[in-house]
Amino acid sequence: MTTVYSVISAVLYIILAPIFGALLAGLDRKITARMQGRQGPPLLQPLYDVQKLLKKQTKVINRVQMLYLLTFLFFILVTGVLFFAGYDILFVLFTLTTANLFLVIAASSGHSPYAFMGAGRELVQMLVYEPMVLIAAIGLYVVTGSFKVSEIVVHNGLPAIIYLPGIFLGFIFILTIKLRKHPFDLSTSHHAHQEMVKGLTTEFNGKMFAIVEITHWYESIFLMGMLALFFLNNKWWSVILAFVFVAICYFIEILVDNTNARLKWKTMFDNTWIVTAVLGAINLIVIEVLKGKGVI
Repeated sequence: MTTVYSVISAVLYIILAPIFGALLAGLDRKITARMQGRQGPPLLQPLYDVQKLLKKQTKVINRVQMLYLLTFLFFILVTGVLFFAGYDILFVLFTLTTANLFLVIAASSGHSPYAFMGAGRELVQMLVYEPMVLIAAIGLYVVTGSFKVSEIVVHNGLPAIIYLPGIFLGFIFILTIKLRKHPFDLSTSHHAHQEMVKGLTTEFNGKMFAIVEITHWYESIFLMGMLALFFLNNKWWSVILAFVFVAICYFIEILVDNTNARLKWKTMFDNTWIVTAVLGAINLIVIEVLKGKGVI
């Protein structure tokens, strides 16, 4: 990947990711409504919502909250820019974790007990999904021979999903946490059914909540890009394959969201670690054995 191509990819991410992220959120609402027997809002409703939020007066509980939220947005931007520019995936995941920490700090800096509880749950969620994310990066390295995104997407050989089915399923599992969907929308929720009011985002309003929504759009596109890595190689048809399976995986996430009730945090903690150990760790061991025998 040349420097020019990296710069173009980064600029396109900054400009287009919120647009596609908003459309993805709108499609999510539309499909959810259909599953529930409703017509649902327009496809562009997320954009209308954020536009309305930006026009509202913002009540700031703590003056540093806005700074923390802007830093959250900044690091998510950096995460996506580094990813689509083809940089080291470990560095990309480090910036993603840093971004989420600033969201937790923003929620914790207020005075709402609901926001504080949501921040605590967010930290627990980070603790349980981070190992699976790291295992996914290691698995991609073992199969492709590189941590650089630019080299992973054009590697020779079969798509990584052939060798990493367990890790892929484990990543889909923790993606439910990252997308804040049932049964793991414990710290906050995109729907009006959170038992802690809005949990992590209880105190965010007006421009503050708009920043959270826009950041979620950027993060969603980055996460779809991570999914695509399991299907991409140096063949042109792998792009089509990636697009189709990413769409299927997102539909499955919506289906799971609408057919499950929220679990307790301890159940999420136990189940996620079991999935990480069984699907992730065992898959890593298997591919290491196959690599030692020259199969990979």
